[in-house]
Amino acid sequence: MPKRKVLVTGAAGKVAGQVLPALRERYELTLLDIKTTNRAGEEVPGVQIADLVDKDRDQYRHHFRGCDAVVHFGFVGNSDPGAGSDTDRRFWNEFSNVQMAYNIYQTALEEGVRRVVVASSNHAADYYEQLILDGQWDFVDPNGRALSDNYYGWAKEVYEHLGFVFAAGKQARSSSPTSGEKMAAGRQLENVQIRIGGPRETDVANCRLGDLRCMRRALAVYISDRDMQQLFVKSIETEDIRDAHGVPFQIFYGISANTHAFWSIV
Repeated sequence: MPKRKVLVTGAAGKVAGQVLPALRERYELTLLDIKTTNRAGEEVPGVQIADLVDKDRDQYRHHFRGCDAVVHFGFVGNSDPGAGSDTDRRFWNEFSNVQMAYNIYQTALEEGVRRVVVASSNHAADYYEQLILDGQWDFVDPNGRALSDNYYGWAKEVYEHLGFVFAAGKQARSSSPTSGEKMAAGRQLENVQIRIGGPRETDVANCRLGDLRCMRRALAVYISDRDMQQLFVKSIETEDIRDAHGVPFQIFYGISANTHAFWSIV
């Protein structure tokens, strides 16, 4: 049986680096990023350069063609220190990430990709976290209302909601559609959003002695490399991801089975 063809964005990034070993074993990969080296300056084998924020999707759509799934790890960091106030910079930086998510969804839809798996973040609903740590809230369910009080979390929630729009298959029609838009009209783009917790072994060690609030969070959000790899593989391979209303869309928290968890993984 031929291997699934999977496109990975942000392939030189930290989280991608933790998941790639499992993906390389199972799939035929196309790896994209804006650079070919990781944070340590090491070359990541197979990475090709592509700017997925670019509105001209014809510059990179060929990478999507023939793929079964896209795994989106791509992220635009703070790259323009001269763009107005700090608040302006943070907003426009995250807006670039929203633009990239749209480009990925739309290109995947037009090129016949079946499913997109997105590395979202627990910060999509991080407003509740402080309430939980203050004893005012008990638990966060991924099906509840996503609220964040910062631009980073806001952008993650927008990825998720935008993904639902594409999964529902009712995105706005164009009055003068391209050939790709004609092919995509009415098709549902399957979506899995993974709200990654804390993929680091060092979070507890970095807490100050006696800082129980910090320690509780660190123990709650941890996810091991093994569990994260398994979660992405299952998100790619599970055949039917339709919700109760027939929309192929799911949100999962990416944490291990932590005893102090305050996010649902059921």
